[in-house]
Amino acid sequence: MTIHKLIDPQPGNPTVVNLRCPHCRHQGAFNAVKNCNDVAWIEGVKNQGGKLAPTGFSAGARVCPNNECRGLVQVVLRNGHLIESYPPETIDFDSTDLPPNILDSLEEAIKSHAAGCYKASALMVRRVLEELCDDKQANGGDLKQRLAKLSQSVVVPKELLDAADELRLLGNDAAHVKANNYNAIGLDESALAIELAKELLKAVYQYTSLVSKLKALKKP
Repeated sequence: MTIHKLIDPQPGNPTVVNLRCPHCRHQGAFNAVKNCNDVAWIEGVKNQGGKLAPTGFSAGARVCPNNECRGLVQVVLRNGHLIESYPPETIDFDSTDLPPNILDSLEEAIKSHAAGCYKASALMVRRVLEELCDDKQANGGDLKQRLAKLSQSVVVPKELLDAADELRLLGNDAAHVKANNYNAIGLDESALAIELAKELLKAVYQYTSLVSKLKALKKP
């Protein structure tokens, strides 16, 4: 039987939480809202031996230290360590020079991952690939053929194009019950898919932009 015991809030300094702000995406040390104490309780959690051990939990509001944001985040801690936050912490990414439709799909993939919807995240990564092919006019009968044509319109390492095909397979597994290229689509698969998609988009859209900006600084 799980043990639950509410502890009355005690005046003091609630734990500072380090996380990436889900509002402005800056990393920072989040302090508690002024004059707001955390709610604390004890709950039975199974230890390695399978027995319930009383464990301390707390929850409260934290505020982003970025003065231009000051966004609120609700946090849950176990023994003083962050285990959950809402809105959830998201994977960081650079949105510079990404087409709006591709950016929207990438953001949705990242938000789905943060919410624990890993199959939905893999599907949105696949959509990023579809929109990338649309933007670069890489045509074909299916996504596999379109990705093969992509090498004719963009200059990216072969390894990234190979990775794009793996992302296609992962998206297939998320969309089709009978597809079984991967054993599972969970936290690690979803996170890695997003990281690979980010690198592919950097190669296509952002490296060229950085070089152009550097050249613009040269003397006439």
